[in-house]
Amino acid sequence: MELKQLSINDKEAIKELFTGVFTGEPWNDDWSDSGQLDLYIKDLCGQEYSLTYGLYDGDELIGLSMGYIKHWYTGTEYIINELCIRTDRQGCGAGTGFLTQIEKAVKEMGVRQIFLLTDRDMPACNFYKKNGFVEVSGLIPFAKHI
Repeated sequence: MELKQLSINDKEAIKELFTGVFTGEPWNDDWSDSGQLDLYIKDLCGQEYSLTYGLYDGDELIGLSMGYIKHWYTGTEYIINELCIRTDRQGCGAGTGFLTQIEKAVKEMGVRQIFLLTDRDMPACNFYKKNGFVEVSGLIPFAKHI
């Protein structure tokens, strides 16, 4: 498995993997609005501070991490907005290996912390805990529909 840094130029492969994972179980996200999907991918991969990684098995993209670098008072962070492994490759160690490679790559860039959010009642929560992520006490996510 090989880690590669991706960019907005890889948009079509990113969209294919992203929708393949997140429109299915257990997420069931509705990404049928292709214009909204294009904007979302551009938001995550097409900015100056974006940092997107792909996990390849040969020529096949099987993993994706989309996020950005944040320079914070406690040090530089990699904020992961989306992380996924192709559904048929989950449960075989690919995700753990992917995270290990990401950690090594961002550490070499001077990143001191990886931060992400996930749904508490989704399998991803246990996956992150298994891979050494801990809940950040004192933080409460807020949202307001307008």
